[in-house]
Amino acid sequence: MDAPDLTRRRVLAGLPASLAAGAVLARPPRSLEEPKPVDVVIVGAGIAGLVAARLLVKAGKSVMVCEARDRVGGRTWSHEIAPGAYAELGAAWVGPTQDRVLALIQELGLTLFDQYTDGESVYVSRGDRKTFREKPPFGAAPPDPLLLPDLAIVSTWIDRIAKEIPVGAPWKAEDAQALDRQTAETWLRGRTLNLLGETAKNFSAAFEALFGAESREMSALFMLHYVACAGTEGVPGTFERLLNTRAGAQERKIVEGSQSICTRIAAELGPERVRLSTPIRLIAQNGEGANVIGNAFVVRGKRVIVAVPPPLAGRITYEPALPVERDQYTQRLGMGWLIKCEAVYDTPFWRAQGLNGSAVINDGPARSIFDVSPPDGSRGALLGFVGGDAAREFSGAPESLKRAVIENFVSCFGEKAREVREWHVADWGREEWTRGCPTAIAPPGLLTAYGPALTAPVDRIHWAGTETGGYWTGYMDGAVRSAERTVREILAAS
Repeated sequence: MDAPDLTRRRVLAGLPASLAAGAVLARPPRSLEEPKPVDVVIVGAGIAGLVAARLLVKAGKSVMVCEARDRVGGRTWSHEIAPGAYAELGAAWVGPTQDRVLALIQELGLTLFDQYTDGESVYVSRGDRKTFREKPPFGAAPPDPLLLPDLAIVSTWIDRIAKEIPVGAPWKAEDAQALDRQTAETWLRGRTLNLLGETAKNFSAAFEALFGAESREMSALFMLHYVACAGTEGVPGTFERLLNTRAGAQERKIVEGSQSICTRIAAELGPERVRLSTPIRLIAQNGEGANVIGNAFVVRGKRVIVAVPPPLAGRITYEPALPVERDQYTQRLGMGWLIKCEAVYDTPFWRAQGLNGSAVINDGPARSIFDVSPPDGSRGALLGFVGGDAAREFSGAPESLKRAVIENFVSCFGEKAREVREWHVADWGREEWTRGCPTAIAPPGLLTAYGPALTAPVDRIHWAGTETGGYWTGYMDGAVRSAERTVREILAAS
């Protein structure tokens, strides 16, 4: 590829006006850093970007991974709560049918342990506290007589329709247009009695944890496709598998922490291939490759993989401009808003009460709660999911958030839950290089109008990330699958 004119003036001229004016570049660069060209430049050092880099290197390709943060991991974020014991402020669990991430975990020499499920779960609703055991046919759903009739009907409806939705191409479903015209909330209301509002409250708790959003914010087609993706080839996705701990998506965790997937791959690749604190501002293609440009930095590649959340991918400037369908898609796609709140204790005291640390509570911000203690029980840790409306209410008010979430923990596990040793919060909506979690949310009308644009390569640019993964979209497994797909695309085009 002929080296284009990449002088200081050329790079600054190619940046968005606000950047060239100095809004991000505090002072114009005196020199331009220009590593040697590579076969593939990868934007984003989360699971998708790093797995793609690893596979490409194994295939004999040269790569450069550019990550805006000062760490690798993307939407995985592990931290140590005791020597050698990790808890998760990002993606945490793996489960059955998540074949690709489970294979990767084994390849990397990481260790799995079962989510703690001994004892009973807690359900708090209408001021009443009950305990129950997770068992078929309702699994992790609380045994509320006002809820169970609706849950039985809706679960059957969801699984039946999800089975007919093509994974990765929901717009091809027979009823796609009708399902995409309505919100998930409207669709659910048409199939439930919602006695005393209990069904709506429980579905809200589930949606806030699963999506970081409310059911009114997404299309019914998006929600049903998400369920369809909770399986694998030959094993249809089910609503129960998404929600459950035993035999479900919350079945196991990684002893070394989920982020260790990324740190181990980054160590394999070496610092010469993984560049941190390098936000990418502009991707300029020509007939033979692309120039990937950051602040006073440019690297040339024959191809590019953009492995960041779609809304963030849409904030990069592209020359020439992306197809209008792709741009329209990312303009309309928003991230869920999830805050993870973690309280660390000297011991997992609730276990002595015969409780497993899992809870559903219908009042307060943290409606879904899990025991996230290390496998040896050397510390106790409870994790509360604060999503959707609750995240919008409490984000930016850390003391109010802490008080309210600890009150939720107390309602479930007693006064000892006030004896917090450490307090950790990840407000993913305020993370500059994610802007939400756990996944991007498609509102009504988006999938049927622009869905194919999500994964379609644009000349030499390919798109990765869990949202593009097909099976297990929104999960670590979906991120791995997306990386594998983009690498197949690139190798086929080479």
